[in-house]
Amino acid sequence: MPAVEDAAAVPRKQGWTRTALAWGLLFGGVFAFQSVAAKPFYIPSSSMMPALRKGDRLIVSKYPYGWSYASLSIHGSGVVPGRLFGRLPERGDIVTVARRGDGADLIKRVIGLPGDTVAVRHGVVILNGKAVPRVAAGTADIPVDANVPCDEPMLAPFRKVAKDGTLVCALPLFRETLPNGARYDVIDLGDTYLAGGYVSPGDTYGPIRVPAGHVFLMGDNRDQSADSRFTLAEKGLGGPVPIESLGGRAEIITHSYNGEGSWLNPLAYVTALRGKRAGSSLRPEHR
Repeated sequence: MPAVEDAAAVPRKQGWTRTALAWGLLFGGVFAFQSVAAKPFYIPSSSMMPALRKGDRLIVSKYPYGWSYASLSIHGSGVVPGRLFGRLPERGDIVTVARRGDGADLIKRVIGLPGDTVAVRHGVVILNGKAVPRVAAGTADIPVDANVPCDEPMLAPFRKVAKDGTLVCALPLFRETLPNGARYDVIDLGDTYLAGGYVSPGDTYGPIRVPAGHVFLMGDNRDQSADSRFTLAEKGLGGPVPIESLGGRAEIITHSYNGEGSWLNPLAYVTALRGKRAGSSLRPEHR
């Protein structure tokens, strides 16, 4: 006599199937949205100070430059040629880039476009034979916290007490203006750091010509950014990067954490928030 399946088991199996399908559709939808439209991004370092600080959360839009392998939320480490509806970024855009070799997602600013000649002399960017204009803009008084301790030997001399009694990292600030009028602030400690005689290896570079289909990227914190000036072995970008490596454009800071408090404590999600960071636009000003 044929075995009779438990009537209650059939609904249970169907229930698990529907649940698994629902979760699959949910994760698939999230993956598709983050690959095609926009994705949250976390800042793990200080290479883009003062615009971005370690602990910032932001939104990266995926569509401004078209789509490539780097647009995918999960992508490989090798450059896959081709870009759908590809467009070049503008000078001054902050972009995410998949580093060749290990596929790590970095965030930098676009300085050079295809055909440009880029060099750096004493920390000043030389673009197509002309120094990019920059003027001293005082100091970037960045509050000291767990994510920005300002305690490295090269930075410790810049710690000071502000007028309101808070401890800040008062780093030399410059306003830089690219040929298209894009303006933004950069931090530059100079050829030699104030303490210990540290020499900035990225203050002298090139010249190098940006090949077709490539862009040259730099971090705003010029003395603490592994970017197109540095080799892959130095955890840099290994020179100009293919536009296929661009994952998207940074748009806006949603919120920011100072790194203090325990994440096991629910209150830390509120108490560790940095005030006045939310809603900051990451698009450069234009004169």
